[in-house]
Amino acid sequence: MKRIIKTTTIILMLASILPFFLFASGSSEDVDDGKLDVVASFYPMYDFAKKIGGDKVNVYNLVPAGTEPHDWEPSTKDIIRIENANVLVYNGAGLEHWTDDVLASISNKDLVVCEASKGIALHESTDEHEGTDPHVWLSIKNAIIELSNIRDALKQADPDNSGYYDEQYQKWEKQFLLLDSEYRKELSSISRNDIVVSHEAFGYLASEYGLEQHGIEGIEPDSEPDPARLAKIEDYVKKNNVKTIFSEELVSKKVAQTIANATGANIETLNPIEGLTDEELEAGDDYLSIMKDNLNAILKALK
Repeated sequence: MKRIIKTTTIILMLASILPFFLFASGSSEDVDDGKLDVVASFYPMYDFAKKIGGDKVNVYNLVPAGTEPHDWEPSTKDIIRIENANVLVYNGAGLEHWTDDVLASISNKDLVVCEASKGIALHESTDEHEGTDPHVWLSIKNAIIELSNIRDALKQADPDNSGYYDEQYQKWEKQFLLLDSEYRKELSSISRNDIVVSHEAFGYLASEYGLEQHGIEGIEPDSEPDPARLAKIEDYVKKNNVKTIFSEELVSKKVAQTIANATGANIETLNPIEGLTDEELEAGDDYLSIMKDNLNAILKALK
């Protein structure tokens, strides 16, 4: 509720000052390089848009590096950037709680809005308070659907380069399918299929590749587990001789460490790719390289 109120407050403030900023934004600071200006809601959408758009687009990632996107709020500057964009790409499935209010507030009728998860069969959380699981991109097949939706949005905004976007999609689809095949081949020979994770971000990955996810926390990474859930996970780890508990880069390892301390399990990283750190970006990591790292981490844990 707090984050909804905060977003609404920003929208109301913006309504009174947006015309001034839009006038100012048309100044000499804006350089028209002939490319589409694409705004992406967080890292996977940014990476996918860059892959499909290639050298025909400028892509801006709203959520800064190293920031967890679930509770992120757009600033006035961010909303103005969306207003001035050609395309907005967001995941949907309930991840970006702010999109409805922001889109209702802007006046750019030419903005092409791409909900990248459109057409994907969504999972509902087992927790009635959490709703839909938004982490669809962790199934590589779902990620390919998102690439396709982004391609269609870019073609709509820039029909003159439709052929180029089709070629980019075909090129990257092949790379994604190769990694999908590697996942299926490697995970088909494992002796066990259960993974214990710090939060339930990996449901789509698990169901796609025959794994079973056990989450310490729910879909929201800041949802504190109750004592009964902690006790249940601890008991599961002990009884099933689980040697690895997976945590993440962008969230606290405190709860996972509590279970590890009680059971003797190790903590390793499994990345939900909600956002990359500055170090990962500087190293040239992207969706494909992180998903490859995830596969290796799973294989190591399930040997």
